[in-house]
Amino acid sequence: MIFSNLAVSKVVAAQLNRLTRCEHIAKRSCSALASNAFGRGGQSSIQSPATARLSYVSGLASKSIVSVSQSHTNHSRRQHEFALLNNSCTAHPFSSAATEIDHDDETTTTSYTIKRRQGVRNVAIVAHVDHGKTTLVDELLKVAAASATSASKAAAGGDNNNNNSADDAEVDLNRLMDSGDLEKERGITITSKVTRLDYTTNDGKEDYIINVVDTPGHADFAGEVDRILGTVDGVVLVVDAGEGPKSQTKYVLSCALNLGLKPIVVLNKADREESLGRLEGGETELELMDLFEALGADDNQMEYRTLYGSARGGWITEDVDVALKIASDGGVDKDGASSNMSGLLNAILEEIPEPPLHWYGESSDDEKNLSDYAEQPFSMTATTVGMDPYLGRTCTGRIYSGQIKIGEAVTLLKRQSGSDSEAVNNSNGPSSSVTGLFANRGVSRVSLEPAVAYAGDIVTLAGIPETMKVGDTLTSTDNQVPNAIDTPPLAPPTLSCLFGANNGPLAGREGTIVASSRVRARLINETDNNVTLTVELCEADAEKTVVFGRGELQIGILVEQMRREGYEMIITPPQIITSTCPTTGQKLEPYEEVVVDVDTEYSGTVVNALTGSRKGVLVEMVDDAQGKARLKFEIPSRGLLGFGPEVATATRGTAVMHHMYLEDREYAGPIGQGSDRGKLVCNEMGKATLFALESLQARGTLFVAPGEMVYPGMVIGENAKSGDLEVNPVRAKATNNMRTQAKDEKLYLTPPKKFSIEELIGYMSEDEVIEVTPQSVRLRKSELDSGVRERAARSRKKQMDASKAKGGKK
Repeated sequence: MIFSNLAVSKVVAAQLNRLTRCEHIAKRSCSALASNAFGRGGQSSIQSPATARLSYVSGLASKSIVSVSQSHTNHSRRQHEFALLNNSCTAHPFSSAATEIDHDDETTTTSYTIKRRQGVRNVAIVAHVDHGKTTLVDELLKVAAASATSASKAAAGGDNNNNNSADDAEVDLNRLMDSGDLEKERGITITSKVTRLDYTTNDGKEDYIINVVDTPGHADFAGEVDRILGTVDGVVLVVDAGEGPKSQTKYVLSCALNLGLKPIVVLNKADREESLGRLEGGETELELMDLFEALGADDNQMEYRTLYGSARGGWITEDVDVALKIASDGGVDKDGASSNMSGLLNAILEEIPEPPLHWYGESSDDEKNLSDYAEQPFSMTATTVGMDPYLGRTCTGRIYSGQIKIGEAVTLLKRQSGSDSEAVNNSNGPSSSVTGLFANRGVSRVSLEPAVAYAGDIVTLAGIPETMKVGDTLTSTDNQVPNAIDTPPLAPPTLSCLFGANNGPLAGREGTIVASSRVRARLINETDNNVTLTVELCEADAEKTVVFGRGELQIGILVEQMRREGYEMIITPPQIITSTCPTTGQKLEPYEEVVVDVDTEYSGTVVNALTGSRKGVLVEMVDDAQGKARLKFEIPSRGLLGFGPEVATATRGTAVMHHMYLEDREYAGPIGQGSDRGKLVCNEMGKATLFALESLQARGTLFVAPGEMVYPGMVIGENAKSGDLEVNPVRAKATNNMRTQAKDEKLYLTPPKKFSIEELIGYMSEDEVIEVTPQSVRLRKSELDSGVRERAARSRKKQMDASKAKGGKK
C-alpha cells in the first residue's frame, strides 16, 4: 500500500504540472491571438480561435485529472516497479539502481540486478526528415570540444596560447555526421551513427561521457531507428517549430515511448518567420502534447522538458519568451539571457537516466566501482557490423555487463527470434580474440586509452567472429552470460523487387561486375548491416534474387551504391508484400499514412489523385493563414508507387509528401497508377540524333539526349497519348543534292527529363525493367522483341475481355 500511495502521489503531481503547462500555453496563445487581432483593428476574428483553443486545453486538463485514477487502476504494477526504481535512484543518484529481474525458461533461470553506471549518458537524436538533427549534433560536438579545451586550459593553469581549436572545430564540424557520399549529395541521413562526447560541466567539477546517436529521418530508413533505440536510455525529439510534428515524428516517438525511453523535446528553427506565430500561439506545443497523449505516453514521459532554439544559430533556451526575443533580434542574444548548446547537454545530464547494467550474482544496492566490473560476465549487442581491410570484422554496440580488453576471447550468441521457444545458450558458438577497441569521435574511429571499456559504453570491437550480425550478442568465452540479450523487433518490409544480371544489348560495356552470382553475393553482404533488407533466391528464375525492403528510396539508395561499385544489373517493378489473416483467411496488404503539405490552390488536385483509382481515404484536412493546406490520407502502399513525380508535376513542385507504415488491412482490389501513360519505344540501335529527336518531341516527353546509345525495346520517352508507340530516334538527315527551304534552319530540342533510380522504380510499368550500369540508368521493356510484345498484349486483352464477359453473365 505504501508503494501504491507513492505512485498515486507521483501521478497527481505529474498531472498537476501538466495542467499548469496547458494553462500557460493557453494564456500565451490567447494573448498572441488577441494582440494580432487588435493590431488588425477588429475583435471578431479572435473569438472563435480563442474559444476553440481554450476548449481544447480544458479538454486536455480534464483528461489529465480523470487519468489519475485510470493510471492507478490500469498501471499499478508498472508504478510499483517504477517506485522501487526511483527509491533506489534516490539513494544513489549517480551510481546504482537495483531491481531484480528473473527470467524463467524451460532449461535455464537467469537472475540479475539492474544497476546504473555513473558519469555516462546514452541518447539518440530523432526527428522527421529535414528538421535539423544533424546540424544539432554538429553544435553539440562544438560545445563538447570547447568544454574539453576549457578544462584542459584550466588544468594547465590558464594557458591561452592555443586559441584556434574552437575555430577549427567550427570549420570542420559542418554536417559532419552525414559523411557518406550519397548523404552529402542528397542532404539526408541514411545510416545511424554514434559519436562520443567528453563533456565537462560549466563549473568544471564533473566530467561526463555522452554517447549521441544521429538517426535518419526518412520513413524508408526507419529500420535504422528501430535497431539503435535499444542501445540508448532517452531521446532528444527535434521538431521544426514552424511545421510541427510530422509523420516520421509520430513513428520515432511511438518507438521511443514503447521502449520506455525518456524524451526531451527541442523546438528547432525557432528563429524563422513561420515559427514565431506558432510559438506565440503555442500551436506546436499543443500538437506535441496531443501526440504524446495519443501515443500512450506514461506520466513520467508526459513530463518532458521542452527547449527552444536554433541549431544553425547555435543557441537554445528553456524560456519561450527569451527565444521569441532572440528570434526577433535576428538570432542575437542582446541581453545575454540564453546560452549555447550547453543548455541541451545539461538537460540531457539532468533528464536522461544513467545506462542500466546487468549485474549477475548479487542483488545488493552497494555502489560499484569500475574495478568491480572485471568479475562480471561480458555481454554486448551489435547494432552495426562491418569489415575493415586491416582489422577484419568489426561491430559497434552497447556493453550491458562486465568489461572488455584487447586480447580477451569472446563467443558469439545468435539473436533469439520471438517465435523460437528454445533457450539461446550457444556455449559452442564461434569464438575469437578482440584485436581492437575503439570509440567514435565525430566520424573518426580512435583507439580507447586505456584500452578497456565497461558496461554502459558504446564502442567498436575488432577481431570478432566472421558470422556476427546485427542483433547478435558477444559474451566472454570464460565467463558467459546465460542467454543472448533481447533486441527490439523490426517493422516488416512492405515491397519486393527482383535483381538480376544485365541481359541487354549493351551489357558489359560500362560495368566490371555483371554476373548474377556476384550481384547476389553483394546483396547478401548488404543484409549483414542493413537489417531491414531481406534477400532470397527467386524460385521462378534461379538467375534472379528477390530483395525485400521498406520503400522505393531504400531500394534506390542500394542500387546507387552498387552501380558506383561497378555493378551492372536489372531491377523489375516493385511488388507489394501481402499476407493472409490467420483468423479470417482474408488477403491483407500494408497501408500507410500519407501527409501532403501543398498550396491551397492545389489541394483539390492532390485529393483527386489519391482518392480516385489509388484507393486513398482523406482523414484530415487543415488550412493555415499562409495559404498552405495539410492533407492526411490512409492509402494502400500500392497506391503510392510512382505518386511522388506525378504530384510534383501536378502541383508545380509545391507539394511535400511524407508517409509512414500503419498496419496490414484487407486487400483493396485492383488499383490504378494515375493516368494511362504510354511510352515511346525505340525500334533501332545506334546513337540518338538531334534530327530525329526534334521531330519526336511533339509526340511526348523525351528521356534521352542526342548522342546517347539506344537499342530496340528501350524506352526513350513518354507518349502524350495512351498506348506504346514505336519510334526511330537514330534517323539521320538525308545527305543528297535536294535543296529545301528548311535546309539551314536551326533545330531546337527541349532538355530531356531525367529520373532518379527511386523515381524510376515507381514509374515503370509491369512489362518494363530498369537497366543500371555505372554510367547509365535506362528504362526498357522486359521483352525486347516487338513481335513478342504485340502477341503478349493481344493475349492479355483477350483474357481481360473474357473475364469481363464472364462477370457480365453472372
